[in-house]
Amino acid sequence: MYLETLEGESTYKPRNPSPRRDLPINFNRYATKKSVSESMLDVALFMSNATRLKAVLEQEPSSPYYIILVTLLSISLLLQVVIGILLIITARMNLNEVSKQQWLNQLNNTTMVMVFLTVIINIFITAFGVQKIGQPWPTPRPY
Repeated sequence: MYLETLEGESTYKPRNPSPRRDLPINFNRYATKKSVSESMLDVALFMSNATRLKAVLEQEPSSPYYIILVTLLSISLLLQVVIGILLIITARMNLNEVSKQQWLNQLNNTTMVMVFLTVIINIFITAFGVQKIGQPWPTPRPY
């Protein structure tokens, strides 16, 4: 489809291949999809941390970083359970109700802070590392 401009030049206007793009965005559907995708990532991280916790608990308590790793993994798992509950609550609420929008915004902000804390904790978990049972902890080599 070509359009004429004021100067008489024709310009090309691409056609919209999907008529659904002209429909207004359903914010409830968007929020629900976002919550479901975050929940799936939360489940994957939860399973990873549970496996790491099992590997740490199979080691001797005298292993380096044992207490730190058990503590960080436990906090991370607890935060992930709370995040999952908050995401379920968020997904079930109607975003189009103006009276609930302020509360949903606060709930979403709280969830995002908790996700950020979980990421930071998991960075430390990765930094301290988890060794399989029977494998010695790496010793630093002098340069």
